[in-house]
Amino acid sequence: MKRILKVILIAIVVITGVAAWIILSSATGFSTKNEYLYIRKDAASREAVLDSIEKNKIVTNSTAFIFLADRLGYWENIKPGKYEIKKGTSLLDIVRMLRNGRQSPVNLVITKLRTKEDFARFTGARFEFDSSDIISFLNSADSLKKYNVDTATALWIVLPDTYTFLWSTSPSVVYQKLYAESRKFWTDERKSKTVALGLTPTETYILASIIEEETTNNSEKDTIASVYLNRLKRGMPLQADPTLKFAVRNFALKRIAGDILNVVSPYNTYRNKGLPPGPICTPSKITIDKVLNPAHTNYLYFVANSKLKGHLFSESFEEHVLKANSYRQEDKIRRQMDSLLRQQSVN
Repeated sequence: MKRILKVILIAIVVITGVAAWIILSSATGFSTKNEYLYIRKDAASREAVLDSIEKNKIVTNSTAFIFLADRLGYWENIKPGKYEIKKGTSLLDIVRMLRNGRQSPVNLVITKLRTKEDFARFTGARFEFDSSDIISFLNSADSLKKYNVDTATALWIVLPDTYTFLWSTSPSVVYQKLYAESRKFWTDERKSKTVALGLTPTETYILASIIEEETTNNSEKDTIASVYLNRLKRGMPLQADPTLKFAVRNFALKRIAGDILNVVSPYNTYRNKGLPPGPICTPSKITIDKVLNPAHTNYLYFVANSKLKGHLFSESFEEHVLKANSYRQEDKIRRQMDSLLRQQSVN
């Protein structure tokens, strides 16, 4: 009898040890440093979770995973989301992570985006929702009403920066957070500066978006801002080339001339006076602050400087024409030289 009890005891110890080893030791089946398990809201079922786990080789022992998930009550409360499973993670830690909904954060790093479609593609690739969901939100006057924006100005609350979300976040929650961060940026000091310029924060953002497209040289952005502000004060059209590129959705255009100048669009600042109805990109905070702190000049014109990275500025149209003609001639010579060099490299 004692021998039987001893055997049973040893068996229990062995089984317990094996079970502990299965539950507490490395249980991942993939070879990379980590793998992501995605559980969608519309597929948060036992079958869908197990299917994803098996397809992505999340664990080596599905039977043990099911057993532990049963015991810990995971199936009764499956939480959708994106979960990072690191190589070597134990079954116990995996099930606890899923049961507690400890999602892996999504760091949304926003830089310059030009259109609502760009923003939709960018976010749609990083969240559970797709681009059509966010476009529907941005094109809905009812959805935007509470933020005091319309479909043309919807992106003015988007400031290039890094934002942290959960993968399962909805379009409205993404927009709400961006809006909240935008409100923090627009301090009373910045708002008072917009008043001094005769602009609203939205108009300031729109002007900054034009300057963002004009140059990457931060040192001259305040001077370009002064040109456009001087034009606005005088009632002159801005004649900003980037707005025409936006109007025709061709951002690769090198020269703005000919028929494009007559394109019928509220974004054609050659035909229409004042600012366009919405931003043409998401400008950096630096550019916005350059608009809020413009250089004090009488400049009304500027043209690219072919010799230096930047622009040449003029107060009079006559002076501008001379500089523009000089630039065109130098540009023509440079293009001819480039063509000649390409031919020589081919030969």
